[in-house]
Amino acid sequence: MPNLSVRRIDRDVYERLRVRAAQRGVSMEEEVRQILTRAVAAPDRLGDLALKYFGARGVELELPPREPHDPMPLGE
Repeated sequence: MPNLSVRRIDRDVYERLRVRAAQRGVSMEEEVRQILTRAVAAPDRLGDLALKYFGARGVELELPPREPHDPMPLGE
């Protein structure tokens, strides 16, 4: 498995990462692995995203009125 070293991490970021890992009961290395995995994971399915942002009831959108028009001539 590949390895990754990250240098020059801000001390405050390091401390927050250490605390976060301790709160979750994992090592800092495991916490970083989980964070990176979530950061580059494939996005949710479109339907799941819609439910996340709009809920099961959806939203009501007010569409502007449109005037009818003649169809475009094709192949002339």
